[in-house]
Amino acid sequence: MSISAAQVNELRKKTGAGMMDCKKALEESNGDFEKAIEFLRKKGAAVAAKRAEKTANEGLIATKVSNDNKYGLIVEVNCETDFVAKSEDFVELVNQIVNKAFDSRVNSIEELLEKNPDVSTLVNEVMGKVGEKTEIRRLAAYQADNGYIVDYIHMGSKLGVLLNFENVNSTDSDLATLAKDISMQIAAMNPICVYREQVPSDLIQKEVEIYKELARKEGKPENILEKIAQGRLNKFYQENCLVEQTFVKDNTKTIGDLISEYNKTKNAQIRIAEFKRFHLGDEKK
Repeated sequence: MSISAAQVNELRKKTGAGMMDCKKALEESNGDFEKAIEFLRKKGAAVAAKRAEKTANEGLIATKVSNDNKYGLIVEVNCETDFVAKSEDFVELVNQIVNKAFDSRVNSIEELLEKNPDVSTLVNEVMGKVGEKTEIRRLAAYQADNGYIVDYIHMGSKLGVLLNFENVNSTDSDLATLAKDISMQIAAMNPICVYREQVPSDLIQKEVEIYKELARKEGKPENILEKIAQGRLNKFYQENCLVEQTFVKDNTKTIGDLISEYNKTKNAQIRIAEFKRFHLGDEKK
């Protein structure tokens, strides 16, 4: 039967579901509103629309890396409460999302949904079951032909790391141990980048101005404020740039020292290429 725009609009007002979902529901139920509402509830579309304005800051972080350590991904899936995050339905959803993303070798949420249209349906179905806003918040992936990718999930799955090394020609247990240590370092110390050259210029300028103002208030002469600021900026780099951070397991070494020692021992030239650190509910990066 033919479904009119007025019917679609009426169902949309009653359920809060999207126009296309309402149209499909009415078509599937031959215009029967009660059956259409039931259809939407089963699909989770009505819940999805009604929960759209809710805040979803709970959930899980998940990772997966290929056996050859050449491809890996990290995903954050959100819900509204920790109770739901621990539920069987939500955990299974996260596992399905990770596996589909991994099997499709995707690099973004958009690519995941394009290659796996059923993922949106899965999310809506779980949303319908748990009654909470559920969404894939962010996804990152690395593909490294001459690299070595590792992951780390902190206990509770609220914090995860994906780390990518480059110039890796051979692997061994020492590299695996080094990679795990550095992944845990990233989780614990939250660096903003790998190297100081990667710190955004606007952030550097902001820090310099703060240091100058602090020195000015301390009564330091105007002509040495820049020098003082640059000295304090070095401290900023040491705290926020991964390779300059003090190793949490041995404060006599930096992460850069660990890499240098490994390269010297193994006659290698590995370096840290990039990393992603997802902490549940953090601002997207």
